[in-house]
Amino acid sequence: MFNKTKLTLAFSAAALFVSVFAQAAFSTQTAAAAGTWNLVWADDFNGTNGSAADPAKWVADTGGKWGNGTELQYYTNRTANAQKQNGSLAIIAKKESYSGNAYTSARLKTQGKFSKTYGRFEARIKVPYGQGIWPAFWLLGDDIYTNGWPNCGEIDIMEHVNKDTSVVSTIHMPGTTSDAKVGTAYTLPGNVSFANDYHVYAVEWEATQVRFYVDNTLFKTIDKTAMPAGSTWVFDKPFHIILNIAVGGSWPGSPNATTTFPQTMLVDYVRVYSR
Repeated sequence: MFNKTKLTLAFSAAALFVSVFAQAAFSTQTAAAAGTWNLVWADDFNGTNGSAADPAKWVADTGGKWGNGTELQYYTNRTANAQKQNGSLAIIAKKESYSGNAYTSARLKTQGKFSKTYGRFEARIKVPYGQGIWPAFWLLGDDIYTNGWPNCGEIDIMEHVNKDTSVVSTIHMPGTTSDAKVGTAYTLPGNVSFANDYHVYAVEWEATQVRFYVDNTLFKTIDKTAMPAGSTWVFDKPFHIILNIAVGGSWPGSPNATTTFPQTMLVDYVRVYSR
């Protein structure tokens, strides 16, 4: 990957310096292009292949019957479902019988380790692809266990379902019919599949506005003053980061005969910036 390039011994000392400098410069390139942002938290997932994500930064949610019982996976804390691979975090959904569920996967969060109010949150991700597969990079209000959902608020930076050639970005908040939401889908030029390569998914969240980006292209701006009638803006408190793959659920439906396993979401990095 371009930000973790292997350097060979054939490089001269001068070339080595130039290469390392270029990589360091790239690490803030996407944020710098969007304004003056300062890096405040990051995980580049470097480390031994097969090892777990840094426990100082991530916590594994565990259990089954997510999504009001419609999702089919059991989230585990095993490295079989979440591990470092060649400088990326691999979240792996498997078809296997486990604790009464037909599939396993992982859902990692920073709750209790890192939360933030406002900022630019971005991740470079290669999504999986298949019927019934639902990878996501999102933020959830820290008060989820005291105020419940959707009162806690949710910012979906990237969701991708099935074999779609678009990703979806959405904010969820309380409304007159429980969940009020605003969002949109984004499609790559030429209708290219997102699963073909890594892409940078980002949100810039400020006091009165939320902006969504793919590969530094702004495609949706949501203003506090233009919310659905009866909704309540709750995006003024700490949120934490979540990375996961769900299997099945009310949105994508179940896997079918065309779905292959394992399905892997590769996360090159996650970075958070402040003004």
